[in-house]
Amino acid sequence: MSFDIKATIAERFGANYELHEQYLNRTLVKVLRTIGFDKCYARAEGCYLYDKHGNDYLDFLSGYGVYGIGRNHPVIKQTIRDVLELDLPNMVQMDCALLSGLLGEAIARTVGADRDSCFFGNSGTEVNEAAIKFARAATKRNRMLSLNGSYHGLSYGSLSLTQNPNFQRGFGQLLPGVDHVPLDDLPALERELSKGDVAGFIIEPVQGKGVHYPADDYYTQAQQLCRKYGTLLICDEVQCGLGRTGKMFAYEHWNLDPDIVTMAKTLSGGYVPVGAIVTRRPIYQGVFSSLDRCVVHSSTFGRNNLAMACALATLHILEEENLVERSAQRGEQLMQRLHQLAKKHDMIKEIRGKGCMIAIEFQRPSNLLLRAAWKIFDNVDKGLFPEMIVHGLMSKERILTQVAGHNMDVIKILPPYTIGDREIDRFVNALDRVLDECGSPFGPMWSFGKNLALHALAVKKT
Repeated sequence: MSFDIKATIAERFGANYELHEQYLNRTLVKVLRTIGFDKCYARAEGCYLYDKHGNDYLDFLSGYGVYGIGRNHPVIKQTIRDVLELDLPNMVQMDCALLSGLLGEAIARTVGADRDSCFFGNSGTEVNEAAIKFARAATKRNRMLSLNGSYHGLSYGSLSLTQNPNFQRGFGQLLPGVDHVPLDDLPALERELSKGDVAGFIIEPVQGKGVHYPADDYYTQAQQLCRKYGTLLICDEVQCGLGRTGKMFAYEHWNLDPDIVTMAKTLSGGYVPVGAIVTRRPIYQGVFSSLDRCVVHSSTFGRNNLAMACALATLHILEEENLVERSAQRGEQLMQRLHQLAKKHDMIKEIRGKGCMIAIEFQRPSNLLLRAAWKIFDNVDKGLFPEMIVHGLMSKERILTQVAGHNMDVIKILPPYTIGDREIDRFVNALDRVLDECGSPFGPMWSFGKNLALHALAVKKT
């Protein structure tokens, strides 16, 4: 009997969470059930997910930023079909495949300047790991710097660059020679760079955790300091790149000229994982410095045909459909609406972001009863209030969002660049209703928050 994946999915549909509880991450299952995210989606298209009953869910999470061009884009689907029909040789390894060469050409053209040398991996964390090796090999230095609050991935080297104890705790000693400096503190950065042993300074131009970025010319001065002390500037564009912030790359907001750029997420088109690093030829050759070192850094699946084809199609779609410009326009429209909403709800402290990467930060309300409830929750676990909002948007409005990071009262929205008036109206009106419900400390939203707080207390006691 031949293998029939369609029949298997139809037969087992709905067993998702039981299977994950038994064979995968049962802690994640418990969290999803607690916050009401334990849905079984049957299909997806554009900005929406659909359950088996046809109910739509507005996706303002986008797979943590993967679906910039929307889910199941028809051009990507057709590209995959075309590549499969060609029966191309794949991952021969001891060859130079056409599709990876074409993608290298396309990325170099997109990034511009003299950054014309590419390496391909399978994810953002993998290409950030590569950036560490490239910077060390090119400069013959050992230390790396990143910013406080940064997130660069969860494998060993990228986790060391990530300045977040919640991700690092429990995994022992991390990569030596990695230090972190505060955003907007140029003297602190210069103190480290002036030691003359820093290979690379890596930044997310717009930080994923909390959507933070400098308000002034910090980045441009930081770049000058890197040049002064011989340190490579690395821009991690894994989440904020390829149109997410309304520019092709977020570093363009500050007219930066990075030595190394990493990217992933949107590049995949949402089908086949792919990550890329692009840099200058002398830096690249610092790794592949002789004939016997031609494969000293490699990735078995990094240049596979399907990934390369999907990335090529994604770059085409971004340009053909003017999605970078659309991200800027729709993001600005969404932020304007949210600023208007903030005038009504004093729980909204700040709206910040660029393009379709937006944070909504909350603060203690003026109502005395609500302030008291907020303080109790905050003492138990900072971040419970935004979890209430995320839960309310899902359970009452069928909208996916996320808390922006640990120990912060912020939710983050990462809609596809393809959103229109309908999606913006739906989100803003839904958030308005959820915040209205939060206006009573005896309402269902605060009851849910109480349950979250009790659970958090139980975990702490354990």
